[in-house]
Order: sequence, then structure tokens, then C-alpha cells
Amino acid sequence: MKFRISKEAFLDGLQKVQHVVSSRTTLPILSNVLLVAKDGRIQFTTTDLDVGITGSVEAQIEKEGATTLPAKRLVSIIRELPSSEVEISVDGKNHASIRSGPSFFKIIGLGEAEFPPLPDFEGAKVFKIPQQTLRDGLKKTSYAISTDETRYVLNGIFTSFRDGKMTLVATDGRRLAMVDADLEFPASHETDVIIPTKAVQELQRLLGDAGEVIVKLSDSQISFTVGDSLLASKLIEGNYPNYRQVIPGDSNERVVISREALLETVRRVSLLSSDKSNSVKLVFSENHIEVTANSPDVGEAQESMDVIYQGPPMQIAFNPEFLQAPLRALDSNDVYLDLIDEMSPGVLRIEGTFLYVLMPMRVTN
Repeated sequence: MKFRISKEAFLDGLQKVQHVVSSRTTLPILSNVLLVAKDGRIQFTTTDLDVGITGSVEAQIEKEGATTLPAKRLVSIIRELPSSEVEISVDGKNHASIRSGPSFFKIIGLGEAEFPPLPDFEGAKVFKIPQQTLRDGLKKTSYAISTDETRYVLNGIFTSFRDGKMTLVATDGRRLAMVDADLEFPASHETDVIIPTKAVQELQRLLGDAGEVIVKLSDSQISFTVGDSLLASKLIEGNYPNYRQVIPGDSNERVVISREALLETVRRVSLLSSDKSNSVKLVFSENHIEVTANSPDVGEAQESMDVIYQGPPMQIAFNPEFLQAPLRALDSNDVYLDLIDEMSPGVLRIEGTFLYVLMPMRVTN
């Protein structure tokens, strides 16, 4: 196997697949990237047995072939090469020689025959989704995924294809983010799946603003084809909780707030929220909010904001990080905060199908 390639193209191809490689693997082959040289392209594949990703870039191939090389080490070498052109040749023992300008490296790989293949999606359900729709939906929900591994069904995004809509939901039990998008698919394709966090993170790296992503779904696996990259992942098995029952019914009051102003105010005020209570308090009066935080041993902070609010005086406390997370992910000018009372969850909405349910914290005066 022998090929020439530009340093930038090689590095770009490697960086698209390197994040899947697990640093804590007992199988040495899983630390490697599979390189296949054929038809004028180099194909890169990595897997951790749960998530696998493959992509390709153009190269001048002198001799076709395949090998696997240590992924992280290869990225480190290619990044530091002094010249813009790289020549790589691999012998029968999977020893790779890397030449670039005055530099020479030799690294030892493993045979490609041991590398686990990505799953087959023959006969799978196929969905075509605009990349921007999926990217936007993941951005608006993925921050609410639970990191608590004891509740593994929450360690991913619940994805529902029903009634001509794709619904994405993430929750950690204290907050819930949800977004809908219209999507055409046959009624026979209606299904619900849970896509694990690692696959969501990789997918967010791949998705762009234009074109479609082709999604294939089998009983226990999902794949996403974006351009010439393919991401395949196991699905999380189990029953996702009934998220609709935590979405409050009709609210009593609606506050219209500038998204960016609220984000900046909460960020500043939360600098003095105590580690113990970790909350900021929102005190509402007519067309006005006072955002406050205090920590008995540190001090206090307060900042006032003009808003649109016609209801009675009221106060509610939230975890500041949980309040800021959706504000960072949205791009609308204004957000709506729908409230029932200080003990019931607040619901953050925008013009559109997004909503975010946030449990209140106990108000401390």
C-alpha cells in the first residue's frame, strides 16, 4: 500500500473520525484507524464497537491496500509535519513509513483483517432529513441529555417519527428540551428510538447547513450518511419515560424577555450564587424582573431587567446553568417564559415548536 496526499486533506480526514476512538479500550485494534486506499481515495474508519464512523478524501494512490494505524499517534504526527505533501507506504508487516520534506517516521500498525466491520443496514427503514433541520434540533436539545449512567435510557436523545413529524427530546429529570419538525415519511416507518450521546456528538460535528442526511434504521442500529461520511451507532434499548406528562398545561402568566439580555444577566448574577443552593431568583413585577443571587459567606448580586409582564408580583428560583443552557442554544431575539406559580415548572418557548421545561428550586428569601 502506497499513496501521496496533502497534509491538510489527510489531517481533515483523520480529525473527522478520531473522536470515536476510545482511550480506554482493552482491544488494541480499537485504538487504530482503518485506512483503505483504492479508487483514488483514502477511506478512514474508526469504531469503539458502539459507534463507528467512516469518511474519505482524495489521494494519489500508487498501490492499493489497507492497514490499521494508531489513530491518536497518527494525528499527532501528521499535524506536526513540516511539508504540505505526505507520502505513506505500508509493508507486509503493517509497518508504515511516513515521509514529508526532511521528516521520516515509522509506526507499527495491525492487520486490517482484525478490524470490526460496521453494521449492515440492508432492509432498514430510510429517512431523508435536511441537515440544517437535524443540526438545529440537536443543538436545541442535546445539552439536556442526562449524564447519570444509572438511568441509561436518558443518556441520549429520544427521537420519534410519528404523524409526519420528527420529535427530538432530551431530559435529565430536572429539565426537558423538546423540538418538533415536519418530515415526510411513509406511515409504515413510524417508530421511536433513543440515539446515544456519543453518536449525537459525532453527528453534530458532521452536519452542515445544506443538503440532506440519509438516516437508516434497523432494529438495534442507526446510521447517518452525510456527504461521503457515514456514522453508525447502536441504539439505547429500553423505554423512554412519558415526557409529555411533565409538560405543564395552561400557564397563568407569560413573560416576554430578550434572550441575550437574560443570558447575560443570569451569567453575571450567578457568579454569587452559593455552591450549596446554586440558584438565582427571579422576582417579577409589572414589566420588570429583578434577578438576584446570594451566598451567605460570599455576598450577593442583583440586576434588574425590563420585560413584558402584566401579571401579579411573583418570584421563582432556577438553577442558573439550567436556565442559561437553552438561551445559549437558541438564536431568536425574544423568549417566552410561561409560569403557573413559584412551585410549578417554568416553560421556556420561542416562536416555533421548541419548548424547555425547567423545575424550580426552593425560593430562599
